[in-house]
Amino acid sequence: MTTRPDPDPTLAPDAVPDPTPDPIPAPQWCWRPMGPGDLADVVRIAAAVHPPALAEAPAVFAERRDLYPAGTFLLEVGGRPTGYVLAHPWRAGTIPPLDTLLGALPSAADCLYLHDLALLPAARGLGAAGAIVTRLAAATTHPRLALVAVGGSAPFWRRQGFLPVVSATLGAKLEGYGPNACYMERTAVGSA
Repeated sequence: MTTRPDPDPTLAPDAVPDPTPDPIPAPQWCWRPMGPGDLADVVRIAAAVHPPALAEAPAVFAERRDLYPAGTFLLEVGGRPTGYVLAHPWRAGTIPPLDTLLGALPSAADCLYLHDLALLPAARGLGAAGAIVTRLAAATTHPRLALVAVGGSAPFWRRQGFLPVVSATLGAKLEGYGPNACYMERTAVGSA
């Protein structure tokens, strides 16, 4: 024999309770400073996201983190590493070659260069990429941000306030970043 649960006293006698369950909460995500122990996760994410032609050695990731820790963050979704960003001071209108150690940051840096922003599919669409771009733009002391959009990502970067900068001097260097690579900049002041 089953017993019927007591009616909900907060409902009117003729009201029908909503059978729809509570919505499933969205996965919690956060950007945190990247530490030396995160290198294996960064390399794993990079290998999953980037084609082999854009692969970089672990030493490149480690050097970028060591040269400018304030520009390196790891994204965790539900406590699992699912993305990263590497940014560092640089000279606008120039781009560092891929898979190359810098040795040092330029003393006359005039922009924050977003070397890499990579998210696994599980982290996309959550707003995390836009949030870290906004955070970096607000924190930098440089007047602008710069990057090379790869893999058809220029529309995303346009939504973040970046605009293409055409430069004959960058042509050959951009070829190393793959087809349709596009050098872009935005101001760091104000909203995108």
